[in-house]
Amino acid sequence: MTFITKRALHRRTFLRGLGATVALPLLDAMVPALSAAPLKTTQVPSMELNLDLPTQGACDTNDCFFNNTISWHNATTPNPAEMHPRLVFERLFGDGGSPGQRLARMKRNGSILDSVLQEVSSLSKTLGPGDRTKLTEYVESVREIEQRIQGVEARGVHDVDLPDRPIDIPPTFEEHIKLMYDLQALAFQADVTRVFTMLVCKELSARTYPNIGVPEGVHVCSHHRDDPALIAKKAKIDAYHIELLTYFLQRLQATPDGDGTLLDHSLILYGGGMGDGNLHRHNNLPVLTAGKLGGQFETGRHIACKLDTPMSNLLVTILTKAGVNCDKIGDSTGPLEV
Repeated sequence: MTFITKRALHRRTFLRGLGATVALPLLDAMVPALSAAPLKTTQVPSMELNLDLPTQGACDTNDCFFNNTISWHNATTPNPAEMHPRLVFERLFGDGGSPGQRLARMKRNGSILDSVLQEVSSLSKTLGPGDRTKLTEYVESVREIEQRIQGVEARGVHDVDLPDRPIDIPPTFEEHIKLMYDLQALAFQADVTRVFTMLVCKELSARTYPNIGVPEGVHVCSHHRDDPALIAKKAKIDAYHIELLTYFLQRLQATPDGDGTLLDHSLILYGGGMGDGNLHRHNNLPVLTAGKLGGQFETGRHIACKLDTPMSNLLVTILTKAGVNCDKIGDSTGPLEV
């Protein structure tokens, strides 16, 4: 049952407290405010995330910055990507500040939510039962992520001088990526941003995966030289990455959003920049899309494209179906029929 009030909440309603601003998820009480209303920009135009340390030194073409981002402001300006969950969280949901200020807040065991709880309580009294449940679950989700970030920070700040950058990156890759995925899902749920990119693992990565039986670095395994053992290990890494992506997709699928779920109303593009890392070949790229983008995409299909079809054709299609007028991106030759 949909609960609709006479005075509908605006979709961009925020909870405001001392030094904190928290967006709300989509509530039934916002439905009228959505009837023929113009599309508004989000609080954060886009988020750029990175799970790999920046490449240092010379690269094949002496342009290592290409390896450290997959998002660009224009043809010559990359968007810097953030690795630290604390900074991502504060950009999405709270005020920033210097590293010293952030450490001081963490030592006080403060919470962004603490300063808006009174407003949460007041708002809850005006909502129907379904919206109250949504609001409670959302606030609990924000609180849980805060506590996870505080726990990560607490493990690294005792008797350690604060460096120029925060020391709040989780100790394991799996914990790091899941926390970043959770932040993205929460940002989608609150409609703080509708666009994100995340570099999970760059081609030159030296990351190892001893937890799945791969002590060698990713780059070593990708240059397998037809060694069956290294090929098998590279396949293990790829499968592990997909398992972690599934964690994110399942969270989106489990989160109600309007007449469907967050996954129904989103499109997640996942892939790599090389079809054959051993020979540095950029054709036959592994690409996966998940979600329906509000009914614009069908799911459960495999499409074999013609040889040498530009990857950018898919990007043109995605933007067009998302309502962005785009005739060409890079070497694109037209939209991809999907």
